[in-house]
Amino acid sequence: MRYISTRARSDGTADSSNRTFSEILLGGLASDGGLYLPETYPHIGKSELAQWRTLSYADLAGAVLARFIDDIPSDDLQALIHRTYTAAIYCNGRDRSAASEITPLRWLEPPAREGGEGGLAILELSNGPTLAFKDMAMQLLGNLFEYVLANRGEEINILGATSGDTGSSAEYAMRGKRGVHVFMLSPHQRMSAFQRAQMYSLQEANIYNIAVRGMFDDAQDIVKAVSNDHAFKARYRIGAVNSINWARVAAQVVYYFKGYFAATGGVGGNDEQQVAFAVPSGNFGNICAGHIARMMGLPIGRLVLATNENDVLDEFFRSGVYRPRATSETAATSSPSMDISKASNFERFVFDLVGRDPELIRRLWSKVEAGGSFDLSSHPCFARLPDFGFVSGRSTHADRLATIRRTHDRYGLMIDPHTADGLKVGNEWRTPEMPMVVLETALPAKFEETIVEALGCKPERPTAMQGIEELPQRVEVMDVSVQQVQRFIAQHVP
Repeated sequence: MRYISTRARSDGTADSSNRTFSEILLGGLASDGGLYLPETYPHIGKSELAQWRTLSYADLAGAVLARFIDDIPSDDLQALIHRTYTAAIYCNGRDRSAASEITPLRWLEPPAREGGEGGLAILELSNGPTLAFKDMAMQLLGNLFEYVLANRGEEINILGATSGDTGSSAEYAMRGKRGVHVFMLSPHQRMSAFQRAQMYSLQEANIYNIAVRGMFDDAQDIVKAVSNDHAFKARYRIGAVNSINWARVAAQVVYYFKGYFAATGGVGGNDEQQVAFAVPSGNFGNICAGHIARMMGLPIGRLVLATNENDVLDEFFRSGVYRPRATSETAATSSPSMDISKASNFERFVFDLVGRDPELIRRLWSKVEAGGSFDLSSHPCFARLPDFGFVSGRSTHADRLATIRRTHDRYGLMIDPHTADGLKVGNEWRTPEMPMVVLETALPAKFEETIVEALGCKPERPTAMQGIEELPQRVEVMDVSVQQVQRFIAQHVP
């Protein structure tokens, strides 16, 4: 399996194609500024789907990821995967007895045997150590980084940006890892108190938190600018754990397969049945994994993209116009992990949408990176958009509160604000012929203020997270400045 950049030049002026998995694992962003994707997506036939139905989560992850990783010996790769996906690591969820399932499916409305709606379910993805779906990929990424670096005798300094959950997931996965140091940027005072405490209370010597006085997009722009400073990146061995890193997306593909099998009857289920997935979307990484699972042959009938008030992506899927907002136009909402205007992984999908034309991608993103927008509504590719299964919708603060209340009253289930966005929009796109599976984003404990506003009571917390806000916190606050961040890294690398 070889990897290419979404912006690769045919003249070879930027050496960003024909890369191995381990090379792009450590590099993150391609040298030409693009994102890596496989040269071709592996195809999974019906016989393999039937075989994969019977697998545990770890075995399924091994089967899926082996299609993308062929430069790590098979026995070593399987050992890393089985060390990652264990009940001991994924035991923070609501149903401790289901920890061995890793991602249990909870039916809110079971499928009707004859007629009626196709069923409504939530796929629990927040049973990991930081109570967010990001743990599903990040825990594996930590083990992969440590393995590859040890084999190469190298070290790496990870630079990332978070709107809330990526940071804590990355830091919990990387803390104490040999050869790894993490510099994580976050928007100052724009995350929940719980999210800040999860990150800033870590005292490991290899973890550094930087809060920038701006929005997530400002932090993400800094990460990209540093990654595009090739001399600095090489000198200080800069890597990435944001979802610009292909390994993050590849690991997330796994739970679409697992969720599909659970929604269609488990062992002995129906491999012809289509399933819809509703995905709360900010940076487009989570739903991009669903797109890739669908391209691999998983019978996903519909990918429902749900945004909050920052509805840049919803606008594109409705109109063909991609118009990122300025920081001043990006709203601070009660689903803060989705307060994103420039979705990093969106470039991966548009690359497929336009027929994998890197020259066109370079032209489109040169407009975006100059502060502009692009319009594909009259391009032939936009007429083919339904072929990719995407639909979209928008959710507001009032929608979130109403959905949290209704879900609690009707089903006895407390959900977080982001999952509420997904459930609200998913319900709008439900049809009788297929189950609707909503991907859970995080446990409600991470967003206590909104839960109290909606329900008048505090969400339950895992014992290990009690009183986390009272722990000492370690964070450096600075202006939105590439140079300041570079100086900080230079001062603190070993």
